[in-house]
Amino acid sequence: MRLSFSQDLRQVQKQILAPRMIQSMEILQLPILALQERIEQEMEENPVLEMTQEDPDLPDESVDVESPDAPTDEERELVIDETKNNEEDFERLLNLDEEWPDHFEERTRPSRAELEEAGQRKQDAMANMTARPQSLEDYLHDQLGWFDLAPALRAMADRIIYNLDSNGYLQSSIEDLLGVDATEEDLALARQALALVQKLDPSGVGARDLRECLLLQLVPGMEHYEQLKTLISDHLEDLEHNRLPQISKKTGYSIELIQTVVEELRKLNPKPGADFHEAYVPNVTPDVFIDPVDGGGYQVRLEDGQMPSLFISPQYRRLLMDKNTPEETREYIKRKLNAAQWLIDSIHQRRSTLTKVAQAIVDHQQKFLDEGPEAIEPLKMQQIADKVGVHVTTVSRAVDDKWLQTPRGIFPLRRFFVGGTVSADGEEVAWDTVRIKLREIVDAEDKKNPLSDDRLVEELAKQGVTVARRTVTKYRKAMKIPSSRQRREWDKK
Repeated sequence: MRLSFSQDLRQVQKQILAPRMIQSMEILQLPILALQERIEQEMEENPVLEMTQEDPDLPDESVDVESPDAPTDEERELVIDETKNNEEDFERLLNLDEEWPDHFEERTRPSRAELEEAGQRKQDAMANMTARPQSLEDYLHDQLGWFDLAPALRAMADRIIYNLDSNGYLQSSIEDLLGVDATEEDLALARQALALVQKLDPSGVGARDLRECLLLQLVPGMEHYEQLKTLISDHLEDLEHNRLPQISKKTGYSIELIQTVVEELRKLNPKPGADFHEAYVPNVTPDVFIDPVDGGGYQVRLEDGQMPSLFISPQYRRLLMDKNTPEETREYIKRKLNAAQWLIDSIHQRRSTLTKVAQAIVDHQQKFLDEGPEAIEPLKMQQIADKVGVHVTTVSRAVDDKWLQTPRGIFPLRRFFVGGTVSADGEEVAWDTVRIKLREIVDAEDKKNPLSDDRLVEELAKQGVTVARRTVTKYRKAMKIPSSRQRREWDKK
């Protein structure tokens, strides 16, 4: 093989995103709270930007990203050209400052009352913050203080406590916890510490599997103690698969007794540590609201009443027009003016795109809003993109992490995009509707003769919904509906 150097001409077509387009897409993807944080960050980094807060008493029609008294449409069209002096544009900016001097001077510095009000809001927010709940580790560690323990035993008990998972289980073995260099004395100490931890509250904590967890919660003298111990120790898998006749045959217990014991078993806690870990529920601020319209339908409006109005600082305009300003300073102001104008335009573009996309979604899913989730229509992002006249990725960014406030509650905008199947009469049916129908069929079945997945397919077909058996199985498992064997109720005998 011979290596050589040569030059050739090649025509290649590339698509390159301009920085302004990239920023516009980033702004579009931000939810309302993240957008407010982004604006605050830009305010700190760009001295050319100034803002004022919209009057909350103004009607929705007057709410805009910029103040109605601030920059005009001509100013929003301003683009700084680094290769020119831009004398006409800067003259227009200076004239605008002279036309509205009171507006800019009054809004530059907050009043004392505004500062006090902002401080009061922060204090109220801090006072209303929820207290940090006590962790499982802290709760167990506090209980160790009730015992007079040797330092080595207490240290080993603490080590076990801080190796429990979120459900209160010790997933690793004692040997793995100590390491390969552990002596017999170390193993004996660890077993003693584990036995101590397993006596603490909540009952069942420190178990290494479900069977041990349930057995730790049994107390001699409790009702059906022996039967519970037998079922948990030897027939837990049979209980999981609802094999009551097999259990009856092996134990000699009647079906009625086994069902009674199972009801007692359900009172035990399979995850004793889970109560100490609160489920994270994020605070949701809707980006879009809908209002009913006379004659039917809904009108979309954005939650931007508290959005700051951005405009370009008049002081920097005057400084830029001042011939005594050093050239280096003028170049710096030009760059910041350009960045400020890009941000303002991007926020305007976000508002326009999000409004159009949300309105198209609401128009398509009006039956969902009128009748409920069971009436949701199949919808793809490409359909909204074609209707609005944008690329499908723009729709994806517009709905990402955005929430819609409806008369039926708050929903993520992505919730309204669902796939579907074709019914017997040729109409499209959303998968959500299939799930609802599946739940209704299972709830109405005869529990002594529950429907198999094949029978569920037949029942759905009777209601005009044609789906495959594997689809029914997938949805049944996703909805945590047990199999027909597990749903069966046995005759008491």
